[in-house]
Amino acid sequence: MIRSYALAATAALIGFAMTAPVAAQGLPSETHKMLPAALAVEAAQTAIATCKGQGYNVAAIVTNRDGTPIVLIVGDGSGKLSSEIARRKAYTSASLRVSTMDFNKRVAGGGFNPSVFDPQLVTAAGGLPIKVGNDTIAAIGVSGAPGGDKDEACAQSGLDKIKASLQ
Repeated sequence: MIRSYALAATAALIGFAMTAPVAAQGLPSETHKMLPAALAVEAAQTAIATCKGQGYNVAAIVTNRDGTPIVLIVGDGSGKLSSEIARRKAYTSASLRVSTMDFNKRVAGGGFNPSVFDPQLVTAAGGLPIKVGNDTIAAIGVSGAPGGDKDEACAQSGLDKIKASLQ
């Protein structure tokens, strides 16, 4: 009896859904600006050169807006884990559309911590979103300097290098 009632209710819902009017507009379309690979390479190389000039051996990665790598450059003498940590910093920044330092402050302040659901997210400073206006089009992550603030400064130098081309 319960089973036949559930089947009848399901059939009624399906029938209703099939007779509901379909929106004439169709599916929404979104377009997003993309960071060209040449600019990604330029930003990563500048970040590495800036850190190298300060005596730090780092890795730098630039990802697209969803955290997929565009370019990874492992600087000479960079530590074994630097490339993975840099990747996770860029992924976090791209996914959350904020710097990893801002994410760290949000989590430390007792806010919601999405890293519970996505273990790829990190709170270490050194990841920055690359934005055109308010739209995050990519992210950069740097790792290997003795402190996230230094990683972030090098990442910022990479962004500053390509900023004029982000229009």
